[in-house]
Amino acid sequence: MKQATQFYINGEWVDPVEPRQVDVINPATEQPVGRISMAGPADVDKAVAAAKAAFPGFSQTTREERIALLAKFAEVYKRRYAEMAQTITLEMGAPNNLSQKAQAATGLGHISTALEILKTYEFEEDLDSTRVFKEPIGVCGFITPWNWPVNQIMCKVAPALATGCTMVLKPSQVAPLNAYLLAEMIDEAGYPPGVFNLVNGAGPQVGEWLSTHPDVDMISLTGSTFAGAQVAKHAADTIKRVSLELGGKSANIILDDADLQRAVKIGVLGCMNNTGQSCNAPTRLIVPAEKHDEIVELAKAVAEKIVVGAPDDPNASLGPQANRKQWTTVQKLIQKAIDEGSQLVCGGVGKPEGLEVGFYTKPTIFANLKNTDTIAQEEVFGPVLSIIPYQDEEEAIAIANESIYGLSGYVQGGDLDRARRVASRMRTGMVHLNGAPTDLRAPFGGYKQSGNGREWGAHGFDEFLELKSVMGYAPKQS
Repeated sequence: MKQATQFYINGEWVDPVEPRQVDVINPATEQPVGRISMAGPADVDKAVAAAKAAFPGFSQTTREERIALLAKFAEVYKRRYAEMAQTITLEMGAPNNLSQKAQAATGLGHISTALEILKTYEFEEDLDSTRVFKEPIGVCGFITPWNWPVNQIMCKVAPALATGCTMVLKPSQVAPLNAYLLAEMIDEAGYPPGVFNLVNGAGPQVGEWLSTHPDVDMISLTGSTFAGAQVAKHAADTIKRVSLELGGKSANIILDDADLQRAVKIGVLGCMNNTGQSCNAPTRLIVPAEKHDEIVELAKAVAEKIVVGAPDDPNASLGPQANRKQWTTVQKLIQKAIDEGSQLVCGGVGKPEGLEVGFYTKPTIFANLKNTDTIAQEEVFGPVLSIIPYQDEEEAIAIANESIYGLSGYVQGGDLDRARRVASRMRTGMVHLNGAPTDLRAPFGGYKQSGNGREWGAHGFDEFLELKSVMGYAPKQS
């Protein structure tokens, strides 16, 4: 069992001011795989003070110095890649294949992307005699979730390191061990003391301490819409920058000229991937009414071939929910849909046969829904797909936009120009056409209650920079 009971503050592993420990539970076995300490206000103060003290020096490092540090970080990550993948599997239940090819890969991907962007990123712009500088914002507080743990840490940490910021990270207490491993990598890479600091703890408490702290200049949270609203309220009194990546209920519009077999397979597997625990998952399948029944049968066939099993089962593509609380939430939402009379196509409440131990959920599909039905509106965060029929293209777009969320969208059709036109009318921060994968260089973020700000790529750099205009920097040309 991994003992991760110290915090990483000012370049050292230190004991908490007041010892209070909790277990990290493997969701596949329901047994402890690690222990962490829970921070108190004094621990957060120490971490913020270290980041504040490190900022003047680190913010003045050259591009070349930060490139060298990021390159070393990437080198260390590559060497410990297998350990990272195994850690994520143990703490949040991702199947081995998913951890290897996606979960751990995104962490390295964000470091590599930030490294390449840093080499050519323009930190200065001339406007006649005025020069505009992009300068690091200061001390950043990061609060990250458990569903794609290292991905959502590194899409904040990598650009912050690249731009010269210092930081305090509070990862999810459900899946914190990958962050502990990252801290070891950062230490080995040679970052100056205080640039990166790690504390563990409960989200509401540590989130409030970071977002109200007068010495934190920017707070970035990935989590629920409720948590984002609380952080924004707490940050208001100190007028710090707030970047939020929150929930989603993403629509996947299948147009009437789409290749149905391909489109449905992409849609079902996209919804179920990572056990449905992705904020941008295509959880609402919006389909032509005249093809609804055919699509339902295709979707059922795909879902019934999905193998749910232990993360080390080579045949399993779906592991458990990441924790008991999430499993219970998903079960309640499935039961509520059944109670409301929604058409259950496959799956349902309870665990799959033979998987009595572990937080496993059956791949579940509801069909012939109205967009106002509970299961079609609430973010389930489990392997649950809602199929909603539409009469024409206008109604499909209206259904897609009829949501408090606006994180991602999906359009599948034979005519690419038509799919592009539909995409242009979707009120979402991202749209995937015909199964296109995510792009680590493209901005990630949403409209409406899916948050504000953007992560990933060059746009992610912008979140960590302040603009300074220096007038008269250069003499005007006569």
